[in-house]
Amino acid sequence: MKLTGEETAILNGQRGAGAAKAMGILQALGRIANATEMVPVGSVQVSGVSYKNIGKYGLAFLEEWAAMGSRAVVPAFMNPGGADRQRWAQLGIPAEFVERQQRVQAALEALGIAPLLSCTPYHAGCTPSCGEHVAWAESSAVIYANSVLGARTNREGGPSAIAAALAGRTPKHTLHTDEGRLPTRFVTVRCGVAHMADAGALGYLIGKALARDRNGGIPFIRGVTPPDGPLRTSWLKSLGAAMAASGSVGLYHLEGVTPEAKDHGADLVRGLTQETAIESLREGYAALGTGRGPVELVTMGCPHASLEDLARVVELLDGRRAKIPFWVSAAQPVREQAEAQGLLAKLSACGVELVADTCMVVAPLKDMGLRTLATNAGKAAFYLPSHHGIGVYYGTTEQCVEAAVTGRWNEA
Repeated sequence: MKLTGEETAILNGQRGAGAAKAMGILQALGRIANATEMVPVGSVQVSGVSYKNIGKYGLAFLEEWAAMGSRAVVPAFMNPGGADRQRWAQLGIPAEFVERQQRVQAALEALGIAPLLSCTPYHAGCTPSCGEHVAWAESSAVIYANSVLGARTNREGGPSAIAAALAGRTPKHTLHTDEGRLPTRFVTVRCGVAHMADAGALGYLIGKALARDRNGGIPFIRGVTPPDGPLRTSWLKSLGAAMAASGSVGLYHLEGVTPEAKDHGADLVRGLTQETAIESLREGYAALGTGRGPVELVTMGCPHASLEDLARVVELLDGRRAKIPFWVSAAQPVREQAEAQGLLAKLSACGVELVADTCMVVAPLKDMGLRTLATNAGKAAFYLPSHHGIGVYYGTTEQCVEAAVTGRWNEA
């Protein structure tokens, strides 16, 4: 792998030991991926932030790297951690866990990684332009950036994302290249996909079908379009998040909708013959709905909620109060906007906790005694049974709101 003069200088310690370590990591990963050069990146999103995920050895690794003194040279921000920094106690998160979580975030801040603590940086002012190279790590953020925004990023690991932040570049391969973004098969949808939960079920089915394709598979989806209106982005977000969870998909092309499909659709599909047809979402709903017994928590915001998502919850509640705990996760800047617009007060009056900095997938839910929850998030419904041993009722936003208000789950 060829390094420029500047990259060689970084490797040799010109920017300090931490940056030299970063360049060594990137060079090794580039060689593994058969990359021939690096590409500068405009921003970096770092995963592996929750102490639940990285544990004591991951924390020690971060603190050792932070002590080397180098800092990010491009805008860089953290994925969700394991606890809301302000309201962890009232949410029931153990203090011992929070102390370790704080050490993780302190080490990352010492490396110049900003504590945005969100998987939806594009809802919080960190939106790359179409064609811009970035180095993002969280699966739903990666697929949204690649597909909906038209940016270019592979799914970075935690250490490689930190390395990209300290070096300002990442190896150029796979989704950073034109050839690496070509679809591997058509996916023809022959059923209705009306709302976020439908999009999550569809994403689950597509990811499962593409799991063995190269690069995790890249679908060119036809036969379906997102709804118009304020929840269009949420539909696209839900589709990609579930697809990334079930099939490690980093990019999808949606005919007539996503930037590359609109601008270069004919070129993308030239010679493409392999096809998968989705006739029904029934299998997706069955796989994601594993709940049994009483609902103990209703949770939304995986990926993190937008202002439009919050407004929809307020509308559906219509002043009614939740009988069981009801969390909606969002980026802290979105929470601040919700407060300024009066949405936070309305949610609080209905018993809804607007949780920042974390989400249900990376929070220590099992340590909090939870066994069954309800959600409209396909990604969360996919991960929670395996990550936490928690059963999930999966359905629409309307079903989740009614479950919170009545204390029971009703099938559609």
